[in-house]
Amino acid sequence: MFSAVIFDFDGIIVDTEPAHYEAFQKVLAPLGLGFPWQDYLDGFLGLDDRDAFRKVFRIEGRPLYDAELDDLIRLKGLAFTDMVSAGVTPYPGVVELIRALSVRLPVALCSGARRSDVVPVLALLGLAGSFDAMVTADEVAASKPDPESYRTAVARLRKIFPAVDASTTLAIEDTPAGIASATGAGVKVLAVTNSYPRERLVEATWIVDSLCSVDLSSSSDAPPACA
Repeated sequence: MFSAVIFDFDGIIVDTEPAHYEAFQKVLAPLGLGFPWQDYLDGFLGLDDRDAFRKVFRIEGRPLYDAELDDLIRLKGLAFTDMVSAGVTPYPGVVELIRALSVRLPVALCSGARRSDVVPVLALLGLAGSFDAMVTADEVAASKPDPESYRTAVARLRKIFPAVDASTTLAIEDTPAGIASATGAGVKVLAVTNSYPRERLVEATWIVDSLCSVDLSSSSDAPPACA
């Protein structure tokens, strides 16, 4: 059995990437820094707000000072919250899987989004109390693909459940950055093709097309099975 399961947020629980993209554009377009949706898909999925803004300014050869970065993140967060306030739709099977696992295994969330972006969406989905630990981008010095997020998530779970170990923990991810973060922390990865095709997710331990009917009751040495 796995000793714990850690879920990514964007791209695994909900598809809020279009809302994130639109929020970025609302902030960046007035500065002449807007960019197409395809560019977002190709180069920004899996990055937290800090690294996304830094990348945009670096590409354009413009300086970005800490105070300006903080203000951009604040404005983008407000725009994002406004966009998702009308409701969100979870990916098929994920809410049921989280609820089923949370009654028998330690379960955590490890997201490249800010906590203020994550918490309202979890509440809308009825998942606010489903996670034993949570790590978000504003709680680590370096977000995904750096391993710090997953190392922190495992450490927080272990404080509550001493039997949790990285080698028997499963991460559920959808991006190459998330896979790199988890594997760098010694965590096995089940990748879901919600955001990228299989060929972009080959560094994961296992790859599935959906979380519907995924069975995590088998040995941690065996791939999760789909009914």
